[in-house]
Amino acid sequence: MKEIDHLLHKCLAVVMFFATLGFGACFEDIDDSDLYTFTGETIEDYLANRPEQFSSFNYILSRTGYDKILSSYGVYTCFAPDNEAVQNYIDSLYDDETNLEIPHNGMTQRGLEGLSDSLCLDIALYHLLYTKVLSVNMSRGATLNTILRRDINTTTDSLGVAINVNTHLLANMDIELENGVLHEIDRVFTRSNNMVSGELSMHPEFSIFYQALVATGLSDSLLQTERTGIVLPESDIYRNQATYIPEGCKVGFTLFAEDDAVLAKNGIYSLEDLIDYAKSVYASCAKVGSGWYHYYRNNGIEVSTRSDYTSSNNVLNMFVRYHMIKASIPMVHLAYAGEANAKDSRTPAVNYFETMLPYTLMRVSQEGSNRYVINIWKSNSTLTDEVGTLGKPGFHEVLNPGVDISNVQIDAFNGYIHPVNDMLVYNSDAVSCLNERLRFDDSAFFYELLNNKFRHMSTSELGNLNPGGANDMIRIPDGYCENLIIYNGDDSQVRYMPQEMDGDKVRWYSWEGDELNVQGKYDIAMRIPPVPDGNYEIRMGYQAIGGTGTGNRGMMQIFLGDGTYDVNSMVPLDIPLDMRHRPAPDGNIPDVKTGWVDPGNTADQGVETDNTMRYLGYMRGPMGMIVRGGGSARNQAGTIRRILAKVTLHQGEYWLRFKSVLEDTTPMLHLDYLELVPEDVYNNETYTEDMY
Repeated sequence: MKEIDHLLHKCLAVVMFFATLGFGACFEDIDDSDLYTFTGETIEDYLANRPEQFSSFNYILSRTGYDKILSSYGVYTCFAPDNEAVQNYIDSLYDDETNLEIPHNGMTQRGLEGLSDSLCLDIALYHLLYTKVLSVNMSRGATLNTILRRDINTTTDSLGVAINVNTHLLANMDIELENGVLHEIDRVFTRSNNMVSGELSMHPEFSIFYQALVATGLSDSLLQTERTGIVLPESDIYRNQATYIPEGCKVGFTLFAEDDAVLAKNGIYSLEDLIDYAKSVYASCAKVGSGWYHYYRNNGIEVSTRSDYTSSNNVLNMFVRYHMIKASIPMVHLAYAGEANAKDSRTPAVNYFETMLPYTLMRVSQEGSNRYVINIWKSNSTLTDEVGTLGKPGFHEVLNPGVDISNVQIDAFNGYIHPVNDMLVYNSDAVSCLNERLRFDDSAFFYELLNNKFRHMSTSELGNLNPGGANDMIRIPDGYCENLIIYNGDDSQVRYMPQEMDGDKVRWYSWEGDELNVQGKYDIAMRIPPVPDGNYEIRMGYQAIGGTGTGNRGMMQIFLGDGTYDVNSMVPLDIPLDMRHRPAPDGNIPDVKTGWVDPGNTADQGVETDNTMRYLGYMRGPMGMIVRGGGSARNQAGTIRRILAKVTLHQGEYWLRFKSVLEDTTPMLHLDYLELVPEDVYNNETYTEDMY
C-alpha cells in the first residue's frame, strides 16, 4: 500500500507541476481516497486543525488542489499566513489602482471568493518549497526557490527573520511535521510582476538613472523573459526520464543602479549632468596607446559623445550597459560565499560576471560577512610571499576600494535591482582588478543555470520536477544555453549536477560543489568569459576517474576558436587529454604522467613537485577547495588541473571545443572550472601564485 501511495503522490506532483506552466489551475476533484496513511500531522492537518488561524490560507490551497498535495508523502516547507494576513493581502489587491489593464488585479469581488483560480495558484505556490528549510538557514541570508519558480529572499532585522523585507517569521516557526516543516508568518509574501526596467520606474529615488535607461533604449533590453529555439533530445535518456529535461528556459537580468542621492554626491543632479559624467569617463577609453577598453580600441570602434544615446558606442549607453548583466542574481549568490563546505574559509569569495557592455567583466567579491563589493583592486592578488598561505598581513593592499553594493535589493519579475553606493564605471581600475587568477566555475559559462534556479537546487526540489527519474542531474538541451554549441545532437548528452549537501559535506568532488559533464560521442563548444588583452595560461580543473563504464572519464581533443566556433577555424590545444588517467595511489612515488605526489609526504609542502607537475602540464587541485569527506583538493590524487595552453588573448570572443576521441560512448567529459591566469601571476618574477 505504501508503494501505491507513493506512486499516486508522484503522479499528482506531475499534474501540479504542469499546472504551474499554465495547463490548469483548479483541481477540486482530485480523489484522495486511500492516499494518505500518516498517523501524525501533515502540513495540511496542521492547517485544517486550526481553522481559527488558517482557514483562509487553507481555502486557497483547496482551490488549487494543494491541500491534497500537502496531505501526502514528500518533503515541503510551508510558510503559512494567518487569516488576518490573508485578508489584508486580499484588500490590498482589490484596492490597488495602479494596474489599469487588470482592475482589482483580476479579483471579481472583495473577499476569498473573489480570487481567481490563477491568483489562488500563485499565492499557494509562492508560499511552498519542494525542500525543507529551517529558520537557522534563513537567518544567515538565503535565496529560496518556491514551487512558483519565483525566489523569496531572507535576511535578519530587528524583528527577526525577514522574508522579502516586509514579512517575518512568527514565534511558531520550525514546526516539524510528517511531510516537512511549517513556519507561521505575519504577512502574505508580496512580489512584483514588473520587469526590471518597469520596477525601477516605480522607485522615484532612481529618477535620473531611469531617465538614462529610457534615453538609451536599454529599458527595452530588460523585457525578455523566455529563451526560444530549444531542441529537446530524443534519446532513451530523455524518454526514460533518467534526468530532468527542462522544456522552457527563463531569461533574467540584474541591474546595478545609483540612486539620486549617490549621483548628487558626485555632482550629478540631472540627466544632462550624467551625460557629462559619462563623457568624462568613456570619451577616451578606446584611445590608441592609452585606452583601457581593449575591445573598442583593437577594433577601431569610435566612442560617440553626441546625442545618439541609443547607439551602443555612445558614452551614456556604455555607462548604462556596464550596469547590466544578463542573469538574475540575488545578493546571496553574487559571490557564492555560502558554500562553506565547498571552500576553505580562507578562500576569498569572488565571482566574475560578463556585463552587457561588450566583452567586459565585473568582479564581485565578499569583503566581510555582509559586504559585497564590485571591482575592489588589491595588490598581489592571488600571489603570495609565503609557502601555503595567502601572504603576510598587509601583503594585499587595497589600491582601489571599488563600489559597495547596498544591502537592500529590489525584486522584479525577471530579475533584480541592486543599488550601489558609488559611481560604477568600466575604467582602468576595473581592468587592473582582473589582473589575478580568474577562476570560473562551470556554471559561470551558462547564466541560464541561474535564471532557471538550477544553480542551488536541492535533491528534493529536482526530484519533484522529475518524478520517477533521477534527482541529481539536469539534461541541458541543444539551444538552451546561449554560450553552448552542441555539434552532434543527442550524441552529446550535456548534464548539470547541482550542488547538493550529503550530510555535512558537498556531494561532488567539485569547486563550489556542482558539476558539469557530457556523456556520449560528444562534440561541444562553449564560449569562455572575455578578459582584457594579455598573455594567459588556460587551465581546466577536473576529477580524474579511471576504469570503464558510465561515470568514468573519457579522452578528448580540445580546440580553441578565436572569434568563432566554426570547427574548421579552431586550432587544437596540445595532444588529447586523457581524463581516465588517475595519478598513482602511492603518495610517495611521483606519478609518471602527471608528476603528482602527496604533498603531505614532502618536506617542502610539495613546492618542488609542483614545478615538476607544471613541466608536465599539470597542477594539483586548489588548496581552498574542500572535497567530499573533508580535506583539501590539493591532497586528492584525482582532483587535478590540466594546463591547456599559454596564449595571447585579446578582449573579445573565444570558444573552447571538446571532442571525444573514443569510440566508447559511456565515459564522460568532466568540466569543473576554468582558470584564465595572466602571465603576471603564473610567471611572476618576485612572488609565487598562491595554492588556493
